[in-house]
Amino acid sequence: MLKILRITVNDPLLGVIFDLDGTLVDSHLDFDAMRREMGLPMGKPILESLERMDEIEAARCSEILKRHELNGAAKSTIIAGVHDFLRILDSQKMLRAVVTRNSRSMVEVMFARCSLRFDIVMTREDGPAKPDPWAIQHICHLWGIDPNRVAVIGDFHFDIEAGQRAGATTVFFTRGRDVKRLNGAGSADYFLEAFSYPEKLFHSLGLKYP
Repeated sequence: MLKILRITVNDPLLGVIFDLDGTLVDSHLDFDAMRREMGLPMGKPILESLERMDEIEAARCSEILKRHELNGAAKSTIIAGVHDFLRILDSQKMLRAVVTRNSRSMVEVMFARCSLRFDIVMTREDGPAKPDPWAIQHICHLWGIDPNRVAVIGDFHFDIEAGQRAGATTVFFTRGRDVKRLNGAGSADYFLEAFSYPEKLFHSLGLKYP
């Protein structure tokens, strides 16, 4: 499913920036279980909560986060259609990168397990995490292009907010979920239900589809 909300792409798209977990790869992380173990209220953002803790509590909770992430990475699976989607982008010489709130160690395990390769990967160790737009802006700087020539694809409202704040086109990856129940999805420029059926998205973004 693709829903066009409010934009028209005037300048050709030159790059795509992906979220990782939940978008390209599924690690089945149980964030509520993490919060219970850390003693955080349900729905509380974990990374932001860690920043406000004292040193001892932050260290304890960081170890919990690391354990859950690495366990999830070791069981991660590629999301259907992703490899074909990336091959089409590569055939059109489209720039592509990943911005994730995960750790670099988790990314490395998931990439190896799911046979993924990206030349640019920004993790939470590299700078301010989403929804801060810094990583997206930094990637665009490295590419030498304006953010309005880039699409950001993710499955969470932090992805959409970061993309909007950077000035990029935003695509909410719904995975078949009810858009009305997805926090922040309504503000995205496009919805994509599955990477296996990307034709309408490619055409709407001004890209060729085989």
